[in-house]
Amino acid sequence: MSKIELSIGPNFFNWPNDKLVDFYARIADEAPVERVYIGETICGKRMPFNDKVWPEIYERLANAGKTVVFSTIALPVTVRDRKSIAALSEDAELIEANDIAGVHKRSGKPFVGGPFLNIYNEQTAKVLMNLGMETFCPPVELPLNSVETIAQALPDLTVELFAFGRLPLAVSGRCYHARAHKLHKDNCQFICDRDPDGMDVTTLDDQKFLSANGIQTLSHSVQAITLGRDELLTKGIGRLRLSPHDIDMVAVAEIFRDLVDGKIESGEAEARLQQQPLPGALANGYVTGKPGHLWQAD
Repeated sequence: MSKIELSIGPNFFNWPNDKLVDFYARIADEAPVERVYIGETICGKRMPFNDKVWPEIYERLANAGKTVVFSTIALPVTVRDRKSIAALSEDAELIEANDIAGVHKRSGKPFVGGPFLNIYNEQTAKVLMNLGMETFCPPVELPLNSVETIAQALPDLTVELFAFGRLPLAVSGRCYHARAHKLHKDNCQFICDRDPDGMDVTTLDDQKFLSANGIQTLSHSVQAITLGRDELLTKGIGRLRLSPHDIDMVAVAEIFRDLVDGKIESGEAEARLQQQPLPGALANGYVTGKPGHLWQAD
C-alpha cells in the first residue's frame, strides 16, 4: 500500500528568531511529517537576522529524522540575494529552487521545483527533470487535472501538492507592507513583523480580499485540499505540503496525517481544520479550475 508523505513548507512570514527556533523544535519533536523546508524565501533584507538560526534549526530537524530542504529566495533583487542562491545551490544536499537562478547554479544536482517557478505543463517539467528536478510543487493556481496530466507523463517525478495555507500568489519588487505604513522599502523598519500571518487587504466595500507579506501577495483565504489517499494516489500525488501559519501546525499536520492514512474522511478533516484559529476562510477553488477563493467540500 502506497503512502502519501507530508511536508512543512518554508515559512513566508517575518517571525522573530526565537519564534522560528521554537516552531521548528516542535515540528521536529511532534509533527508527523517526513520533510521540512527551511530558509528565507520572500525578502532578502530579513536574511542577516534569520540566517543565524537556520544551522541550529537544520540540526534539530535532521536529528529528529526529518528530510531538511533549504529553500531559495523567490525574487533575487540584490547581489546578496544572488550570492545566497549560489551558496545554497553549491553546498546544500538538497534545495528548493524558487527562481530559475537556483536551477542554473545547481549544475545538475537534485533539487525541488518550488511553487514560484512557472511550471505549467509536462514539457517544462521534463526539461527541469533533465536538469535535476526530483520533486515538483505545482503553482497553486494550476488545476488538479493539469497536475495529474504532468504526473502521468512523468511518473518518476514526485508531485508535492500545496495542500494547506494561504496561497502564495505573487512577489514584487515593491513592498506593500512598507507602503501601507507610509514607509519606503529601503527604510521599512521591518514593519511586516507586526503581521505573523500577513496583513489583511480589503476592498472598498470592506471585504477581505488578499493578504500582504512584505513584497508578497497571498490569498486571504486558506487553501485546504482534503482529498483522501486513494484519490490522491490516483492523480499521481506523492506528498502534501502544509504551509506554516501562526497556529498549531502540529495539530494541522496530525489532521492531514489521519486523512492520508485513511483514519478519517474528508468531512472530518474539514471540521477539525475549521476548529483551528485560521487566518481566513477555507478555500479550494483553484483545484477544480474555479476562482481560488471558493470552497467546495470534498
